Amino acid sequence: MTASDSAAPRTSNITVRRGDPLVVLSGVQKHYGDFHALKDIDLTVHRGEVVVVIGPSGSGKSTLCRTINRLETITSGTITIDGQELPREGRALAALRADVGMVFQSFNLFSHLTILENVTLGPVKVKKMRKADAEREARTLLERVGVAAQASKLPAQLSGGQQQRVAIARALAMQPKVMLFDEPTSALDPEMITEVLEVMTSLAESGMTMIVVTHEMGFARKAADRVVFMADGQIVEEAAPEQFFTSPQSDRAKDFLSKLLAH
Repeated sequence: MTASDSAAPRTSNITVRRGDPLVVLSGVQKHYGDFHALKDIDLTVHRGEVVVVIGPSGSGKSTLCRTINRLETITSGTITIDGQELPREGRALAALRADVGMVFQSFNLFSHLTILENVTLGPVKVKKMRKADAEREARTLLERVGVAAQASKLPAQLSGGQQQRVAIARALAMQPKVMLFDEPTSALDPEMITEVLEVMTSLAESGMTMIVVTHEMGFARKAADRVVFMADGQIVEEAAPEQFFTSPQSDRAKDFLSKLLAH
């Protein structure tokens, strides 16, 4: 990113564009029976951009996140990643999923594998990387997220914050084009939240494309290029963080923020 890019003006629907469109959702609808979970979602995330998705519980944030690697199938519309539409199933879907790192609310580590084995499993099995190369890469990533000393331990021997940092390293080991975070700190104690958010902020600063569903407004202010506010399955508003938090345009966003400030 050049100095002129970083100085680019930010208005309600303009953010610093670091690169070409990487994730594009167009007319995305999602129904669960009669329940309309996502309503005509249009969203473009550019390469190197950090988009934070916020909103009240039940607004469709996590559903939106999970459609991007087809953990949730959409009813209609299209989702493309790096110009390729998401396949419905099979090897093509598996290959595209390898480009999309996902970090969940629960850590989803394999309890019977060591930390090092958890991180190397994907590169060895999916990317057919040599075990020695995968282990070298994994140790570098574990160092990056601050848990290199835990490599030989089992997940149960780590704190929740450490496990979530391992989950981030595991996702990074696949060298994804985009990272999805679905409320990655909501299951953590307050002191552990900070250590995970620090890793995520560092990742954002390194230029990783990120879509983050979170209730952590401090992270949104600090790390996001753009805040997307959802309510009732729709994108109600999107803006640069400073504009969104200081002068939200919609009544729904104003109400949401006023309730946050009241706590």
